[in-house]
Amino acid sequence: MVVKRKIKLALFIILLLIIHINVFGDEKMTEEFKIAFISDAHFHDVYADFEDGSFEGLKNSKTGKNAKIRTMEAELTSTRLFNENYYALTAALDKVAEQRIKYVGLAGDFSDDGQIVHIRGLKKILDSYTEKYDMQFFAVMGNHDPVKPVDNPNGKSDFLGKGGMEQRIFSKGAKECVNYSGDKALIDTGSGNPTVCTQEILELGYEKIAGEMGKYGFMPQKDYIYWATPYSTYEYKDYTYDKALSESPMAKRKYEECLEGTGGKYKKGSYTNCFMVEDPTYVVEPVKGIWLLAIDANVYLPVKDADTKNPSNPANFEGSGNAGYNKMITHKAATVEWIAEVVKNAEKEGKTLITFSHFPMIDFYDRNAKDLEEIFGKNKLDLRRLPTEETAEKMAQTGVRFNVAGHLHFNDTGVRKYENGDFLVNIQVPSLAAYVPGYKVLTMKGQNILEVETVEIKDVPGFDELFEHYREEHKYLSENKPEKNWDIRVLDSKNYGEFADWHLVELTRKRFLPQQWPEDLRKILDTVNGKDILVYSELGGVISMEDMNKIKSGNTADLDKSVLKLWKDAEKKAQSTAKKNGLNIKNFEKWKGFDLAVDFYRFMNADELALKKVSRERVKEYSLIYHNFKGKNSTDVSNDTYNYYFSRLFRTMYNFTNDTPSDKFIVDFNKKEITDLSKNTNRMK
Repeated sequence: MVVKRKIKLALFIILLLIIHINVFGDEKMTEEFKIAFISDAHFHDVYADFEDGSFEGLKNSKTGKNAKIRTMEAELTSTRLFNENYYALTAALDKVAEQRIKYVGLAGDFSDDGQIVHIRGLKKILDSYTEKYDMQFFAVMGNHDPVKPVDNPNGKSDFLGKGGMEQRIFSKGAKECVNYSGDKALIDTGSGNPTVCTQEILELGYEKIAGEMGKYGFMPQKDYIYWATPYSTYEYKDYTYDKALSESPMAKRKYEECLEGTGGKYKKGSYTNCFMVEDPTYVVEPVKGIWLLAIDANVYLPVKDADTKNPSNPANFEGSGNAGYNKMITHKAATVEWIAEVVKNAEKEGKTLITFSHFPMIDFYDRNAKDLEEIFGKNKLDLRRLPTEETAEKMAQTGVRFNVAGHLHFNDTGVRKYENGDFLVNIQVPSLAAYVPGYKVLTMKGQNILEVETVEIKDVPGFDELFEHYREEHKYLSENKPEKNWDIRVLDSKNYGEFADWHLVELTRKRFLPQQWPEDLRKILDTVNGKDILVYSELGGVISMEDMNKIKSGNTADLDKSVLKLWKDAEKKAQSTAKKNGLNIKNFEKWKGFDLAVDFYRFMNADELALKKVSRERVKEYSLIYHNFKGKNSTDVSNDTYNYYFSRLFRTMYNFTNDTPSDKFIVDFNKKEITDLSKNTNRMK
């Protein structure tokens, strides 16, 4: 009997402890917490309602609805898809629902330029998942949400209109609608479809977007345990919903920035062109023990000739795409200081902090910046957007341990360790609107173990729903503007993953190669195949571009015999080397310079995920060429053009596939280690 009483007493005590923990609250997180992060959805409502009736769109035979879409030509010359990501977003959210994840972070560029017509459509989708699956959404703004911090009259010239032609749609104040002052208008330009003028396409600034998207973290909600901003006057222990609500209007959440740096208490006497700008940064506790820190890292720098008397003029500001944390440090210093305070308060209150923003805190090029600049030139690719090492270190000094980011449409992981013990991880979320489409799932296992999984979006119901309209566009271009046309095989895509890959292929052909690659390298790529590159990597000397062209064309009659012998010897060596490595030199001939350029972008954009798309044999061939060029790092592009470019090109590709794990991995913040869980063996070795 005594034993039974003791057992009953012990069970009663345990029950009391459970009640105490769950009711009175042990503030520390005691269970796993999962959150999915979707970035760069660039949502465009393809069946949007223009409430003023200004644009009817194109009747879709599959749905019976009127499609309001951009042209395929626009999609294939942009780094993002505009239309099919409408379907990709719902497919991603369906997968999130299947995983029974209740919390979703939107890491910026949730809209494509912040037009009200698309914001309305996005809200309908998000709210439907909240209603059906009890999902909660938490967003930060990207550079394509507010294009400028204030409302910006603009529009697009490349909607798809009747007859397969482009349709111009702009808002009041844009030069295309200079005489428009009413609710809507049609302006006949004398060619093509008339220009539609409508406020439905106005690009909204901070205040209106925060108002429309307020329930997704930007404004306090009654069911939040805690919510605060850099401008809140209350502390955690004093928090009430009413206090938060009274301090939440964007008019009360502003900082001063000047052309030269941060204003306010940081302002120097020499500073000019100063403006008060909204800052929608916030921290929220949606579930006990978890703090989500949503950092608005947009910095819209004032221009030199800004009109300070008219602060609502969007022409006063540059776009924020190239600014990011480099300018956060110099122009938004108060927010950076507040971030450090949030980290300290989270530790004090026993909270697990999850930080996300649109912009990355760490180099996303896997330390390839020097090679990329030497190949492509200064400020080409996204080199202007690269966080400096000083920036990464300063963000690590705030105490932030990891940041989830988007912006580049890259899948990547960046890590920095410092002698003082600081440890910072930047997790890049791939875009839903580019190659490889996907999202990230983060699982916090206690406060110091983070598991990250990348979920690819391949099968998307309805992704080909709009193809009938593109076929009409293709027919029009074939008959009237063949130079602008695109590869009709894009429309043979069997799934969204294949479609996104075709997008990258055509983007490389139509935009990247002509605009980003140096002319002499383009000429090389136009003439060589993989075997030529392998043979050149085996050369014991230098062959000029002129002599290489003679060899390639078979016009060797006047070629110096020593040059021809050099090439023949290299051919024999290349064949032997390939055989020793289990490769057939004839297979190197199957890929051309263009294929190499596409794979370069695959590796750069998708990191490990690209290794699932590029064949194992092709990766081995690239690896062999990399090792052959290793150590032959010519510094004179005019003397040894092939060596100069290919040694750097293959080195960057090697680094892209051999850096920090980015597919599936665990971060141990106690040990400051990352463990790869992907078991991906198809790397350049």
